[in-house]
Amino acid sequence: TKRDTRPTAERHETMSCENPFGETIYSYSRTQAIEDGVLVDLSHVDSIRQHWKHPFACTSTVWAIIEEALQRPDQDSSGICHDISTMAKLAIRNALDARDAELVIFQAIITGKKHTLKLHIGPGDTAAPVFTLMLPYED
Repeated sequence: TKRDTRPTAERHETMSCENPFGETIYSYSRTQAIEDGVLVDLSHVDSIRQHWKHPFACTSTVWAIIEEALQRPDQDSSGICHDISTMAKLAIRNALDARDAELVIFQAIITGKKHTLKLHIGPGDTAAPVFTLMLPYED
């Protein structure tokens, strides 16, 4: 006789309407990414606190651009972050469709060089909103 190999509720008890894909195998939190240096927390920068009311981080590649700019005289992180924030807010305001506001691509000039950046707002480790600044090809 042939044995029934169809999935049973017993084999897939971790699947449910609330969790249709089953148990999470692996997750990487925003907190871990900041601890590992994959993300850099900018929430402590004065101009970031003035522009944004939610936690704000950038990828290590964007931070490398900021660090390079900081090597030039008369540059500081608050001023650079102010310029980036101003351009991001202009792009958000100019978005034709309000649904596009969760992800906005814009350009900012940092020490004379034009950089295309992407700002995403969405949930962090909890459902609370967070901002993540990155290059266009990053997730």
